[in-house]
Amino acid sequence: MLAAIEALRRFSFATAALRLVLAMLSGGVVGYGRTKKARSAGLRTYMLISIGAAMAVLLTQFQYEMLNGPWAAVTDEVGLKFDASRMASSVITGIGFLGAGIIIKVAHQQVNGLTTSTGLFATVIMGLAAGAGFYEGVIVSMLLIVVVLNVMSPLEIAFKRRLRNITLNVEFASVEDIGAITEAIEAEGAKVYDIDVERTERKDDKYPSAIFILQLSRDNHSHSGMLTSVAELACVRSVQELIS
Repeated sequence: MLAAIEALRRFSFATAALRLVLAMLSGGVVGYGRTKKARSAGLRTYMLISIGAAMAVLLTQFQYEMLNGPWAAVTDEVGLKFDASRMASSVITGIGFLGAGIIIKVAHQQVNGLTTSTGLFATVIMGLAAGAGFYEGVIVSMLLIVVVLNVMSPLEIAFKRRLRNITLNVEFASVEDIGAITEAIEAEGAKVYDIDVERTERKDDKYPSAIFILQLSRDNHSHSGMLTSVAELACVRSVQELIS
């Protein structure tokens, strides 16, 4: 078994093809879950990212083989130096720009794309590992990335709903209602840390709104209870908990 794995680590056309296929499949496994969630980067994006990263490492290995084989005479004559890490570092730098382009700020002080960009970064490293022939690392990292992106997502949301900190987006009839809403929140034992007014007057079908950042009391830290208390106010048109 170990002998077979060591044979697969040697650089040849067969092992290069195997590594590219492994990179494509592992990237596809990660990207499939993102496609199901309708994320901006989906199946094909993750597959291409992983293949490209693997190809970068394979190109480095190809250069090394050529510089120590057919190109050895020229290398000795001109004194050419070889740095195997340069190509991989360039790939990591490039994915940084791609990931930054995915991160966008949306309404209600929320930012989208952080998980997608970090998932792409992890997939690039996985692709580099596939290109280097680190098969065990690819399989383990693929499984871990899938677990984090798919299994941990509902657990993270459930955990955030149990925290005492809560952010509410509230639409109300008039800006003067902010005081009544604040009093109702504090009556539940919560502490209001910040209020950010988004709209001061009604436009079309949108009412005035504000973001309330607060901390629930230790005795009454039910998120649903706070949402119900705010929603029952006559001046409130809608209330929504914001979970980043």
